[in-house]
Amino acid sequence: MIDSLTRPFRAKSVDDIYINISHFLDHFIMLIFAKAAYDAGRHFGFSYDEIIVYGAVGFVLFGGMAPIAAQLADRFSRSLLMVIFHFGIGLGAILAGMSQNIYHLAAAIGVIGVFAAIYHPVGIPMLVKSNRKIGFRLGVNGVFGNMGVAAAPLITGLLLTVGDWRICFILPGLFCFAYGVAFAKSLKIDQDGPAKPRVSAADSFAPNWKRALTALALSTASGGFIFGAMTFVVPRYFEISMTNLSTSVAITGLLASVVYAVASFSQIAVGWLIDRYSPKNVLFTMAVGQVLFIYLAAQFNDLALFVAMLLAMSFVFGQIPITDAILSRYVPDAWRGRVFSVKFLLNLSIGASVLPVCGLILQAGFTMTTLFSLMSVVAILIVLAAIILPQQQSDQRLDHAAAK
Repeated sequence: MIDSLTRPFRAKSVDDIYINISHFLDHFIMLIFAKAAYDAGRHFGFSYDEIIVYGAVGFVLFGGMAPIAAQLADRFSRSLLMVIFHFGIGLGAILAGMSQNIYHLAAAIGVIGVFAAIYHPVGIPMLVKSNRKIGFRLGVNGVFGNMGVAAAPLITGLLLTVGDWRICFILPGLFCFAYGVAFAKSLKIDQDGPAKPRVSAADSFAPNWKRALTALALSTASGGFIFGAMTFVVPRYFEISMTNLSTSVAITGLLASVVYAVASFSQIAVGWLIDRYSPKNVLFTMAVGQVLFIYLAAQFNDLALFVAMLLAMSFVFGQIPITDAILSRYVPDAWRGRVFSVKFLLNLSIGASVLPVCGLILQAGFTMTTLFSLMSVVAILIVLAAIILPQQQSDQRLDHAAAK
């Protein structure tokens, strides 16, 4: 019975726009708690510093479940897992909104993390399977993901002005259910055919793949911490550092959303660049920009902080499509799901450490300025990763771009 119900959703493809909207929802749902945490904390009798630790389980599972999602996709098909993804995150969000105590909320955020883990190791390989203009398409996909990051504080802030933290979870959860139906109805026969059988890495990966993946592991780990911290604490940082501009959570949420939204378009420019120039050089530029502007963001308040943060986030977001494009050049399609899952396990698990680390630092009496100074130091590791990354010859690429 289960086989007959799931067969229509297996081994199918879908237009990029649907995968991109799913990326939006993935990050949006995961970051509702970032803005709603303060209000939920007051409801349950916790300070902001105390309650954010309870969201860590969701972020740990967001990364930790990625390899399992990739294995299930290899066994049952990527398209089926993507259908399950939408209903799973919707269920988790609704459960979060119905939580009766802090442990229920932490468990519900964990449910969100389990199903949100499906997207990156399944949706991204589904997107790049065709190998057409991978850099640009990854850039566009990244914009949608970061628009989800941008929309989370904005929409959550607006909902908090008309309701409480519960509605901030329940309404998006219901939307995910509706979109899951639309996604399932949009599946179609895969024009690129079934995935090729997997052979050994030594026989199918591009030359110098071990050195390349080592460099990407370093940039992914450090980038994961920076991305996690920047997307989680910036809304709260704006609330306490922009008091001369506004004391409204809706306005500071809007300002954070503007930063995320505008900065996200850097991914399209970077995607265009890596289709034409060496990803090694582009990654180096993005890394140096992060070191400089994240440090500057720690030095300012009010409007100057807004400008510095906008530039910092442009370089942080700009890094995202680079690693995925490089992976597609060194890793064949049959292995991409597994390799992407390891990458996102590393990236998102380290990103999850942001919550307890930030909580401990703030509870120890340090300010958020210290957090941003720390992130600037971490960005130096991305510079090192760019130095390690080998230059790849065009005839060694596995993404078909060299044949154009």
